[in-house]
Amino acid sequence: MIPIRDTIPSRTYPVVNNAIIAVNIIVFLIEMMFVSGIDRFIYTYGLVPARYTVPSIAVHFTLFDQLVSFVSFMFLHGGFWHLLGNMWFLYIFGDNVEDHFGHVKYLIFYLLCGWLSGMTHLVVNWTSHIPTIGASGAVAGVMGAYFILYPRARVLTVIPIIIIPYFIEIPAAFFLAVWFLFQFLNAALSDAHAAGIAWWAHIGGFIFGIILLKLMKVLPSFTMPGAMRDVTRRTRTPRLHVVKPTDETDAYDIYGSITITSKEAISGTRKIVDIRRGLQEKFFVVTIPPGVKEGSVLRLKGIGQKRDNDQRGDVYLKIIVQPERYA
Repeated sequence: MIPIRDTIPSRTYPVVNNAIIAVNIIVFLIEMMFVSGIDRFIYTYGLVPARYTVPSIAVHFTLFDQLVSFVSFMFLHGGFWHLLGNMWFLYIFGDNVEDHFGHVKYLIFYLLCGWLSGMTHLVVNWTSHIPTIGASGAVAGVMGAYFILYPRARVLTVIPIIIIPYFIEIPAAFFLAVWFLFQFLNAALSDAHAAGIAWWAHIGGFIFGIILLKLMKVLPSFTMPGAMRDVTRRTRTPRLHVVKPTDETDAYDIYGSITITSKEAISGTRKIVDIRRGLQEKFFVVTIPPGVKEGSVLRLKGIGQKRDNDQRGDVYLKIIVQPERYA
């Protein structure tokens, strides 16, 4: 299962979340510059439990080195797919969590989740000489917070069936619960001191994400200037829309709805629409003209269900304009 996006629109652009993704990419490119000495680079900036627990090793590192590693390890990755997987999950779930916390508190939350996940790994692998790297623990913390904040959200997921992609919306609570169970089972069945994926760091990050979500309510809110809030406020809905047809008596025409912002209603927009009916899916591009009003209906001629005479019915999409606070 490959998650594509969630169904909860964030009210503001995730500037911090996007910045974190950008920093991870930049650091990965820097890693590629040290190919010849990558092992030394990873050992220096990755999180190596033995550096903190074995005196004969710890003596070779300064206090600054030890402190830096507790932050730098979460920005390093072992390869392109490792980076892509972490950043993709962060992209999907991070925007809503940042929307909840606000930009500054979200940055604090993310770094704390990463640090605490590293501490979890250190405790479980007390004398390990194997470095752990990656944003997985911090991202797991974000997913833990999302699990509590948006249990009724749904995750648009693609399931490859042979060579045909099948899109399905899965409840976010179920998706994340299965993910957590997978981490726990792998952690329980794996040798804690063996090389490979730091399963306990994932588990620690997820749990601490939930705990920090509760604890950070006591922190003061960091209010952004009005001009900055205007800059980061979202003005568009997602490019891809999944339309669930409503029950109608006509077996050939398809009825559904599509949601846009007030700005898109004024200026017009184009969306990719996925209409599902039973096991059938249809993808097409919809052009929404400028000046469209709430409740207007777009008629898409000839792309509905096939009639007995080989002609097709129509698709009718009702326009829903989000309230101004989302725009």
